[in-house]
Amino acid sequence: MTSSGPDSAEPGRQGLTVAKIAHLAGVSAPTVSRVLNGQPGVALGTRQRVEAVLREQGYQRRESGPAAILELVFHALESLWALEIIRGVEQVAREHGLAVVLTEMQGRLTPGRAWTEQVLARRPAGVIAVFSELTVQQQSQLATRSIPLVVLDPTGEPLHRTPSVGATNWSGGMAATRHLLDLGHRRIAMLSGPTGWPCCRARLDGYRAAMDAAGVPVDPDLVRVSTLYVEGGLRDGGELLRLPDPPTAVFTANDLQAFGVYEAARQAGLRIPEDLSVVGFDDLSFTRWAGPPMTTVRQPLVQMGAAAARMIVALAGGEELEQHRVELATELVVRQSTAPPPRH
Repeated sequence: MTSSGPDSAEPGRQGLTVAKIAHLAGVSAPTVSRVLNGQPGVALGTRQRVEAVLREQGYQRRESGPAAILELVFHALESLWALEIIRGVEQVAREHGLAVVLTEMQGRLTPGRAWTEQVLARRPAGVIAVFSELTVQQQSQLATRSIPLVVLDPTGEPLHRTPSVGATNWSGGMAATRHLLDLGHRRIAMLSGPTGWPCCRARLDGYRAAMDAAGVPVDPDLVRVSTLYVEGGLRDGGELLRLPDPPTAVFTANDLQAFGVYEAARQAGLRIPEDLSVVGFDDLSFTRWAGPPMTTVRQPLVQMGAAAARMIVALAGGEELEQHRVELATELVVRQSTAPPPRH
C-alpha cells in the first residue's frame, strides 16, 4: 500500500485510518504504511510504538484480498513427522489454489523478526505454526493485518483466541500403557519428551493414568524426560536398561525415541520383544520396517495438517469456526515389538 497523503490511507476497523494511527503514534502516515507492509527502513522503537497503537486500537486491515499463499512454519524438519503434516497441508492448499511457503527455524521455537517482516510483506491467506511458539506481539501483528493463525501441536497452552489442532495424546498414552499391562508387564518405563509441551505431558499423564487404574505403582526411576530424537532414546533408554531392576517394557513419546531404545537394547544384548517390549508414538512409515516391526500409537498427522489448512481457508474467507480446538483420534497399532514379559 502506498499513501499519497495522510487522508488517503485505507480504513481499518471502525473507520480507523492510517492517518489516525500515525497521529496517535506520533509518526508520519508513510511510516505507518511501511510498518503495516513489513517493509524495512523503520527504527525498531518506532515500529514497536506503531504496533502498540495498532494493538490498542484493535486495528484490522481491510485488504483487496490476500496473496494465494499459505505460510507453514516448523521449528525443525528432521523427520518424516514433518513431511506427513506438510502432505496434509499441501492437499488442502492445492484444492484451493494456494501455494505453500515453508519456513524451518532450525530448532528455535519462535520465529525471528526477519520472518515476521517477510510474512507481513507477503500478506498470505494465513499462517500455520507447527510445534512453534509465536510471541504475543507476533500474533498481534498478524491479527492487525487480518492474517489468520492456526497452531498445530502447540508448544505452550494455546491462547483462547488462537485456533489449534492436536491429537488425543492422553488417550494414546493410556492405550499404549494398557496394552503393556494386559500383556503382563509391571515394570513399565516411560520416556517422555519435554513436559512443558502439552502433547508430551498428555502422553505421560495417560501412562500414569493407566498405571494407576491397574493399581500398579509408578517407579520414579522408570520415568525419564528425554529429547524427541533417536539419540535421546539411545542415551536414556540405555540408562533404564542398566538399572539394577530394569524395565521389561518401555513406552516412548515418539517413534524416534523408540528406535533409540531398539539400539540401546541391541547394545545391551537384549532381544525385542523376548527380553524387552517397546511401544512408540506417531506410526511413521518406517516403523513397519523396523526389526521387529514396531508397536506404536498412530497419530493422524496428514489429517492434522489438512484440518489446520481447512481452518485457515475458512478464516481467510471470513467464516466463523465451529471449534477453535480440534483433537483428532489416535489409535494403537500392535505389531511385533511387544510380548509378555520374560519369565525368570
